[in-house]
Amino acid sequence: MNNVIFPENFINSLRVESGFNEQNFVNAHQNGAPVSIRINPFKPSGVKNGRQVPWCDEGFYLENRPSFTFDPLFHAGAYYVQEASSMFIGYIFNYIKPNDEAIKVLDLCGAPGGKSTLINSALNKDDLLVANEIIKTRVPILSDNLTRWGTANSIVTNNDPRDFSKLKGFFDVMIVDAPCSGSGMFRKDPEAMNEWSEANVQLCHQRQQRILADVYPALKEDGYLIYSTCSYSHQENEDILDWLCDEFDLETVEIPVDAAWGIVVSRSEKYSAFGYRFYPGQVEGEGLFAACLKKKDNSGEVSAYKNNAQQKLPAREIDMVRSYIDQPDDYYYLKVNDDWLAISREHKESLNTLHKQLYIKKSGVRIGKLAGNDLIPDHELALSNIINKDAVLQTVLNYDDAIAYLRKDNLILDTTDKGWSLIEYEGLSLGWAKLLPNRVNNYYPKELRILSKPI
Repeated sequence: MNNVIFPENFINSLRVESGFNEQNFVNAHQNGAPVSIRINPFKPSGVKNGRQVPWCDEGFYLENRPSFTFDPLFHAGAYYVQEASSMFIGYIFNYIKPNDEAIKVLDLCGAPGGKSTLINSALNKDDLLVANEIIKTRVPILSDNLTRWGTANSIVTNNDPRDFSKLKGFFDVMIVDAPCSGSGMFRKDPEAMNEWSEANVQLCHQRQQRILADVYPALKEDGYLIYSTCSYSHQENEDILDWLCDEFDLETVEIPVDAAWGIVVSRSEKYSAFGYRFYPGQVEGEGLFAACLKKKDNSGEVSAYKNNAQQKLPAREIDMVRSYIDQPDDYYYLKVNDDWLAISREHKESLNTLHKQLYIKKSGVRIGKLAGNDLIPDHELALSNIINKDAVLQTVLNYDDAIAYLRKDNLILDTTDKGWSLIEYEGLSLGWAKLLPNRVNNYYPKELRILSKPI
């Protein structure tokens, strides 16, 4: 866009920030935003990479923006389209993550799933990610993106931050990408300029305080809080760090950054807490503020909840379900209504504890329903990396057929196979189809189907 007119007093508020280059900032907003993707380490593919994002091993800039909608590898979960600056959260997480112990992580404001899949990429199977979204209508996209990522060590919840206060000391790391005034998204979303005001900045500051105070008890002693916004406003960033240090026993954590990256390192006024500012024109990315703090006090400890009333599941059914899972002994199996689910075995007690306190929308991988001696497989199983592919038929599609499948169009396949088949494209699974003598029933979820036509 050209001749950008920023909101009144916006640029003035940035001129007082150390390291801010006004001319570079204005020039950057007169040009398009860079396009970047992050590769899924659990799903090796032939995705073509561009230049690497400096702070993310799996992040790459693209020369132009392709039509992701019409790339089957995108729908298979081979990569996530993510703004480059926000990948810095993963850089912080990798710096503070312990190497010798399993951890539990909360992504409090998870939708649409960029930071959740980013953190999930850095976790081991015995680590647990709880991805929460406060707004109910945004939960499905979060669940869908974690489904595409394919792991069995994540749980999706739909709760207000205050609900987590009952889980005292439960999490080792909490990521709070707080709702903010959105000035860091001006280039990506020009409409955000119309919503920005100094009054809204103050309102967001108060909302951020409430969210952080509500969720704070759930962080364990010596645990880490990663706080971020897509705002440049001091009130929502450095002032929040000082407020946190005033209200709670937290100490700042310095994250080493390369000066060549263009990230501005800031310090809060009262406690000199480290913050990291991303300005378009100085970094190749959008606006971001991020910081990390370590908790030094103890909020208590939640008691492990053992569900003694848990249903007794028939051994025969469990054996049938297990046959579809690679390394089946590594997982705990449960049934929700008629659906069978699997989650990494280490997380059984955590799941029970969370189920008692939170509204859970997704746990691990949904395998499917049993009908007699057959499994009606779920889409989550198809996209997971725990499926035993030796136990199912597989049908490989070319590009045109893969797009037709993703549109839920009729497929005409030259095959004599019959029954449920995993639909594959370039080595990755897209979903299920049922092969019948005279036709193919397309079971790609209708809510995920491609609605537009290729140009």
